[in-house]
Amino acid sequence: MPPIHRPIVASYADDALADRPSSFGHEPPFRPRRNPAKYWMIGAVAFALIASGAAVAIQTFGLPGFITDYSLPFAEVEPDLKIDFPPDKQERRTLPNGTEYFSASGTIRNLSQRAQDVPPMLVVLRDAQDRVVFNWIINPPVDRLEPGQKADFRQAMVDVPRSATSAEIAWAKRR
Repeated sequence: MPPIHRPIVASYADDALADRPSSFGHEPPFRPRRNPAKYWMIGAVAFALIASGAAVAIQTFGLPGFITDYSLPFAEVEPDLKIDFPPDKQERRTLPNGTEYFSASGTIRNLSQRAQDVPPMLVVLRDAQDRVVFNWIINPPVDRLEPGQKADFRQAMVDVPRSATSAEIAWAKRR
């Protein structure tokens, strides 16, 4: 019968290895390197891609509806209809009871060679810092203007802020 060989185990090896972490443990014996500059670069590239994508989308499709609803409801320019809104025809007074009164008046002209529907107008009052302090819609005096025809409008509003110093008018958005 052949002799049985048994391995010799040295007791000093067990003591030396007990102090070192196992290379087969569930955690690596080192901490991974972190490079913060790499993460900042990835973030900057991601931001640049999102910002340029948003700019292209706004340029192509316009602002989303929820943003334009918070702006003044001026409509696109009506090229064939012109509003004459001379400053000397705008009147502002304080009534005897202390109420502020503002009267807006002017003329709408049809400059085209065809009949035009007249949209409502928006009057905006601004303060000295050019901030909007009040606005209201004026319904047109006529629904339709024939070529070369004009129509005068005049409408007053009470309880306007005392801080209002200037007025402007434009076509209101059609709802």
